[in-house]
Amino acid sequence: MPLTPHQRSQPAVVGMLGSLALSAVRPGAPTLALRALRWQRDLQRLGVDVSFHAVHDIGLLFAAPSDQVALGLRTDPARLLGRLPGGPESCRAYERLIQDLAQCEAARRAAALRLSDDMVVVVLAKLLAVASRRLAARPSYPTELAPDAALFDGIDGEIEGLFSRLDRTFELQTVALLEQSRLFMLTVADALDLDTLHLLGVLGSESGAGAALQVDLIAALSSPAAHDVVNFSLEILPSVLETKARPGASTRAGFGCGGLGNKGSLDNLVLTELAWDAEDFTRRFLDNEVLYYTKETEPEPQGRRHVLLIDASASMRGEREVFARGMALATSKKLVLEGESVSIRFFDSRLYEAHHARGANLPTPHVLSFVGERGRNPRRVFSELVTVLDIESARDHRDTVIHIFTHAALYVPRDLIAAVKRSARIGAVFILPSGGELNLDYVDLLDSYWVVDHATLAEHGARASAARNILGSIGSSSAGEALPGAPRASFVPQPAPQVVS
Repeated sequence: MPLTPHQRSQPAVVGMLGSLALSAVRPGAPTLALRALRWQRDLQRLGVDVSFHAVHDIGLLFAAPSDQVALGLRTDPARLLGRLPGGPESCRAYERLIQDLAQCEAARRAAALRLSDDMVVVVLAKLLAVASRRLAARPSYPTELAPDAALFDGIDGEIEGLFSRLDRTFELQTVALLEQSRLFMLTVADALDLDTLHLLGVLGSESGAGAALQVDLIAALSSPAAHDVVNFSLEILPSVLETKARPGASTRAGFGCGGLGNKGSLDNLVLTELAWDAEDFTRRFLDNEVLYYTKETEPEPQGRRHVLLIDASASMRGEREVFARGMALATSKKLVLEGESVSIRFFDSRLYEAHHARGANLPTPHVLSFVGERGRNPRRVFSELVTVLDIESARDHRDTVIHIFTHAALYVPRDLIAAVKRSARIGAVFILPSGGELNLDYVDLLDSYWVVDHATLAEHGARASAARNILGSIGSSSAGEALPGAPRASFVPQPAPQVVS
């Protein structure tokens, strides 16, 4: 559909759509091109500002399967830039760059990776950052364009005219700098951590978090420690991905009655009421004196909320950090699949803010990238936790389950654990140091706990087996059949520590 005269008069439309005359990727649907508007906006917020056509082309390579895009210049470079020395050659070099990027593993696996818009923005930021820093020119038009898929529908015949209406120094410099950065971009594309991208596609990420989420994503893709957590998580996640929420069932009895009442349907009317004559029956009905059989009922359970506490102190570096964070991600996914409410907090010398699972999306980038640098103070952390639980329980009456992932030297005063127990059930996974043992005076107060020794962490297969064994005991599906409305512990209670070795 051609642009309207009003649209052709808008500098943002002319500038943004006109830059597509240099494009080398044609999307199969206008809605795919529409996503590029958000990528452009978010990249500018991150300080990466390049021509819209580059964001459009490279983003589509990673966001859409290859069968939904077509490669090739959308205009004739000789006709478009024939008067500019070296212009047609720069366009063809840009086309070759796009074709080479399309052959990288991440682009070829775009459909399987299921990259969200935030992840595409992060990939683009890594690829385009160098060119953006060297770009001196600025666009001669506003870059804020209202999202409308109709703008991109059938515009190939108009983009040359739109391109020629404005100064295009910004676009041409972008093409030249991308050609100069060719080797860098291909290296970054080939070095993208596909395991991390795959995990983010499986677990999702917080929606609506904006720039904060993208910063966490950049940190997660750049962290070697995060890569180890990703590999461990992908190893144990298959054991929980088949988890399903229990089907709903009515708690209202199907037979029998629990008594008599003055409210009900005619089906439940006490038959002796029909012995009254018409006038008396009408009076009793209007005065709510008519008797009905009432059914036995059970109060519907209010559900539970799970709070995962991950130790981020210096003593959790290395293998302990990998095991704790991988277990936290897998536990969160299992609980979310069971329909539970989940939030994740880190702690070291303080208790950090909660990050909530939203729908099926977990705060995965935050878990992968968080770094604690504030020492260690268990007394303060659990004092803050008691206060938080007291405040939250005043407005949220659901049962609370605390999951702690820490090492065997978490020395918390016994009275603080008892105070937490008044508001929540507690389960813990303790990770022993080499040659260490669990010697904490409050373990008898816990609903359940597991101990993972150093030898288990050091052996790849044993570590994954231990994680799967613990995951098998976590969640509502492992608690057995319980009476409707009765709280069920997230961890199966153990009379003695379960040492996984």
